[in-house]
Amino acid sequence: MGFEKTTAESFAICVFCGSRLGHDADWASIASATGHAIAQRQWRLVYGAGRWGLMGTVAQAALESGAHVTGIIPEYLIKIEPVLPGIHHLEIVQTMIERKMRMMTLSDAFLVLPGGIGTLEELFEVWTGLQTHAHDKPVVLVNVKGYYDALLGFIKKATQEGFLTPSQKDRLVVTASVQEALDCFEAFVPRP
Repeated sequence: MGFEKTTAESFAICVFCGSRLGHDADWASIASATGHAIAQRQWRLVYGAGRWGLMGTVAQAALESGAHVTGIIPEYLIKIEPVLPGIHHLEIVQTMIERKMRMMTLSDAFLVLPGGIGTLEELFEVWTGLQTHAHDKPVVLVNVKGYYDALLGFIKKATQEGFLTPSQKDRLVVTASVQEALDCFEAFVPRP
């Protein structure tokens, strides 16, 4: 069975990344380039609705380049993480669990950029969903500038110790650049 999308305009990519900018100015540049590239491919963006950090940078760039942007945020988070103005569709939910469920439902693929604990939680949620057949959508981790090297080392160790099978490990696609990640979505074929 192949990974199918009807048209570019209907393809929705969910981006998980930091609600902070981090110390390296390159992170913001990479986030901005991601938003522009999603729009150039005429894809839709689904993300956490925040205005700040890498997540706000991705969404602002996508908006500036004409992409349709959907934001999903728990009501209680709005007080500490303001919503980005101008997004096309905003969903306010009650819990983080509901937020992730809506992201999984509305998205055709998942792209993970640098981030902190929330980003890791989202990564593991969608990767686990892929492993347990809750969905069959591609999950791509962008290991730009080696940001996720230590995490990938842990994943390799977990596989060596028998807590992950090689096929489970391989379902998480890892790329070194955003461009390579977006190209993966074009050619992705789910594994049985």
